[in-house]
Amino acid sequence: MNDWIDNVRWDDHGLVPAIAQDCGTHEVLMMAWMNHEALMETVQSGRAVYWSRSRGKLWRKGEESGHWQKVREVRLDCDGDVVLLQVEQNGGIACHTGRARCFFRRLEDGTWVDTDPVLKDPGHIYSR
Repeated sequence: MNDWIDNVRWDDHGLVPAIAQDCGTHEVLMMAWMNHEALMETVQSGRAVYWSRSRGKLWRKGEESGHWQKVREVRLDCDGDVVLLQVEQNGGIACHTGRARCFFRRLEDGTWVDTDPVLKDPGHIYSR
């Protein structure tokens, strides 16, 4: 029975924003998009699956980098238009830049400053 998915409010492109949050630290790791199929597969497999708008296909997080996300909990916001995934981040890297999280820039005096270190060179992550 999949009545739960009918409560999700998809945008005009059939997508919903999905925020991945570390289940231990509660740090926001990344934001991506999900379509119906991605959300269903995420719930069924227990691993994060997103929709890549640039590639126009499902993106099974970690399929190239090895940095997959084990989903511990799925939540829906009060308006039904944002999904929150509580995850365990395999390898400690969520961002394609080789950082722990995608939100590594902080606005300081009108300038974006990189605050988080690169943990692994992206050239080594995606050379598979």
